[in-house]
Amino acid sequence: MNAVPSLVAPLVAPWRIGVDVGGTFTDMVLRDSAGAVRIFKAPSVPADPSEGVLGVLRLAAQQLDLPLSALLRDCALFVHGSTVATNTILEKKGAKVGMLTTEGFRDSLEIRRGIRDNQWDHRAPFPEVLVPRYLRLPVRGRIGADGTELAPLVAEDVDAAAKVFTAEGVESVAVCLFNSFLDGAHERTVGGQLAKSWNGKWVSLSSEVMPTMGEYERGSTAVVNAYIAPKVTSYLHALDEQLRQFGLPRSLLLLQSNGGAVSVDQVAARPVMLVLSGPAAGVGALKGCAAPGEMANLISMEIGGTSCDVMVMAEGQVPVTDELTIDGYHLTTPSVEIHTVGAGGGTVAWVDDAGLLHVGPQGAGARPGPAAYGTGGENPTVTDAQLVLGRLRPGPLAGGAVTLDGALARKAVETKLAGPLGLSVEDAAAGVIRLLEQNLLHAVERLSIERGHNPATFTLVAAGGAGPMHGTAVARALGCRRALLPRAAGAFCALGMLQSDVRQDYLQVFLADLDKAEAASLEAGFGLIETRAREALARDGFGADAVEIEREADLRYDGQQWPVRVATGAVFNAAAARKAFEAEHQRLFGHIQPGGRIDITALRVVGRGRLDWTPPAARAPQAGTPKPRDTRKVWIDPATGWRDVPIYDGADLAPGCRLSGPLLVEERTMTAFVGPEDVLEVDARDDFLVHVGTARGAS
Repeated sequence: MNAVPSLVAPLVAPWRIGVDVGGTFTDMVLRDSAGAVRIFKAPSVPADPSEGVLGVLRLAAQQLDLPLSALLRDCALFVHGSTVATNTILEKKGAKVGMLTTEGFRDSLEIRRGIRDNQWDHRAPFPEVLVPRYLRLPVRGRIGADGTELAPLVAEDVDAAAKVFTAEGVESVAVCLFNSFLDGAHERTVGGQLAKSWNGKWVSLSSEVMPTMGEYERGSTAVVNAYIAPKVTSYLHALDEQLRQFGLPRSLLLLQSNGGAVSVDQVAARPVMLVLSGPAAGVGALKGCAAPGEMANLISMEIGGTSCDVMVMAEGQVPVTDELTIDGYHLTTPSVEIHTVGAGGGTVAWVDDAGLLHVGPQGAGARPGPAAYGTGGENPTVTDAQLVLGRLRPGPLAGGAVTLDGALARKAVETKLAGPLGLSVEDAAAGVIRLLEQNLLHAVERLSIERGHNPATFTLVAAGGAGPMHGTAVARALGCRRALLPRAAGAFCALGMLQSDVRQDYLQVFLADLDKAEAASLEAGFGLIETRAREALARDGFGADAVEIEREADLRYDGQQWPVRVATGAVFNAAAARKAFEAEHQRLFGHIQPGGRIDITALRVVGRGRLDWTPPAARAPQAGTPKPRDTRKVWIDPATGWRDVPIYDGADLAPGCRLSGPLLVEERTMTAFVGPEDVLEVDARDDFLVHVGTARGAS
């Protein structure tokens, strides 16, 4: 992922822009028609994320010596990843929601599944339901298990509920009727009736949001969609309008949880698809880390200011799941499999009453931020510890977005950690780094070892502004032989947005025995949702030659609760589907049932609109041996302690360069640390590839 180290080279219009709003920084990547990349970072504005977006755009325009209107006018594609949907749930700042259910199912939302994350903890309360019981109202009418109407819908019940919603000030309504995943006619009728008898405009029908089997999951997803819709959709439309007024020639695209982009208009009815917007861009970013056509095995560890997002790409594919939990609320929506932990540069270190050191999960955020920012933060963070250990340089950080004060960092570590622990400031800071990297190790193991993957056969991609500081240590502890530190690591997800195709996911419940399913029925089922996918992509401007269609099926053994998703190919073959299912079942669970009955539970279609991608111009190979621009004392690890370490300017390192650690590489938006017995190589893509030694443990 070539990132031009300076802003001297002129831009070649048109260009593409990706903007990722994080907890601490808002990242922007501009990639012009020649393939050159420019990276910009500005502090996020949690109270109004759009201000962070406009702030980084203005910063980019200023540094590029362009009017903002010109920057946007020559932008052919603008992709945005936002945490607005997630934050609306976490902060409990969504709409007042009402819900209509089939008579007798009023309490399904609150009963849930009865499954606890920790089976031994019977006292932890479930999260408060987003719709109180007095706003969950029943309507008469019934769709049977075969999709036929058993009892007609009673319109008077809808009208009566509408009066309650109006009197109670309900802002958004979720509709989840029994068996609507088989036939959504009753829900569509309810939606039409509400449009006449209720004065609100936000209605979420479960059969349209996610027509999946499972009353609770479908209802919970519809409720969350209704809860976030007013705020998220209003934010997106307002931002889109602002950008258009400033000169953007076409509407922006949003990054969905499935790792693909979608237009504002298409996501407006299903904003629940955005709950992992931003982190899911790691799919596109990982594609850029793999050689063309390579079936890559990559584990990404994207560490920002507040969190670490882990993702696995096995043989070129990132798993997609429908089961997603946000703050205890269960959602059924296509999402790339990501494991997130509170571990970032702004993660707070603290000592409990028993005198034990902890790192996280609390974060300092954009305000007040780490103590070293000098913006009011007093608690020591990982960034402060890195400063104390000499791994970060005092002064401007992230291209000048903030300035690091070493004295403030040292004071925070000394006051809040070293003193209570009875340690030196340096030993306390080293303890913070060691504990954080242990947490990172466990996070990566969660999606690798626990999913049946051997990390030794993967390359660890350490991204995010803080990732390259910890990548080699975590890779060493995992047994990985290589760690990739992208030159554009500081804006990994923003760059990934520009490498993400437009994607549409559709599902059709289909219940049949795998070996007895009729080919004509299967083709009709696939054909129905494939047509919807092609039509949606056509509305986004994709011709037939730019569209890719993938078919998948949900399969499970007879009596098994959770299905396994497998690719089926363009022509469904039962024997091939069984073989693929058994291979995946063996990897996930360690066993199969030879000759066992396998049921089909759903058919899926993934439609992709391919976006043209100009490969970056290759940089000239390294000429001679680069010289460090500086040397300073850096704490390495418990065995080595302090050592004078060379500091290299990343702009001076070109493809073909090889350097032995320990060393530091400083880029505009990230700093990379390479340990002893490791060898740094600049690969053909102009990224930093570390060949990891195995003699030492994680620092």
